[in-house]
Formats: sequence, structure tokens, C-alpha cells
Amino acid sequence: MERIPILKLGSFLLVTIQVDMHDELAVRLQDDLTTKIVDSSARGVLIDISALDIVDSFIGRMLAGIASMSKILDAQTVVVGMQPAVAITLVELGLSLDGIKTALNVDRGMKLLRDSLELSEDENLAAGEANGEFESIHASDEN
Repeated sequence: MERIPILKLGSFLLVTIQVDMHDELAVRLQDDLTTKIVDSSARGVLIDISALDIVDSFIGRMLAGIASMSKILDAQTVVVGMQPAVAITLVELGLSLDGIKTALNVDRGMKLLRDSLELSEDENLAAGEANGEFESIHASDEN
């Protein structure tokens, strides 16, 4: 039973697809990844598809589905390393991959995840303060 490894890097998961994707493997990856997001409380998922030379509509939809499921589980998804032929194929198939952030390589993808995580934490803090969920604590000046 073939599986794609999922590595935990801090609060992120790294998936590097190094084999040709077929439908059964894509479904297994989706199941494994959603389970791993919950088990590890991951905040981000980086999927490296640089080894994929071709994709079909099913694989494209699976990537979009993974991103949607990750978002529901409170994790951002970034796909990196997309080959030009893959991008062309996805556009020709009419798959816009809404909700999926992309980056050229792993370094840029990790930066994108880190930046979006920091922004998300800042937004949550601001929303909590606006709703009165956090109390301000000020040091009193006693002279």
C-alpha cells in the first residue's frame, strides 16, 4: 500500500509528492493529511508538487479539496513547485484552484505560511480585544 510521507515541521506539515499521482493515492493522501492536521494541531500545510509533470482534473480537484478541508481544520495550504505544464493543464481544464495559495519553491512557501499565521494570530488578538475578551493590564506608576 503506497503512501506519501507527511512530515511535521513545527506547526506546519510538509508533503513532498515524489511519485506519479493516481486517483487512489490522491484519496489516501487527502485522508492521511486531514487526520495528521487534527492529530498534530498543524496550522499550515505545504505541498510540494515539483516532481509532478502532469495532472488531470481529478488530481486538481483533490488539491482544491485538500486546501478546503485544511482551512476548515484551521490550517492554511500552500502548493509549491508547480511546473509550467501543470499550470497550463489546470487552466485548460478550467480549474482555478480557489483557496489555494501558491509559491515558486519551498522557501517562499514556508515564508508565506509563516506570514499568514502571524497575520491570523494578530487578527484573532485584535478581534478578541474588540469583543472585550482580553483585559488590558497596565503597570501603575507609584512614585
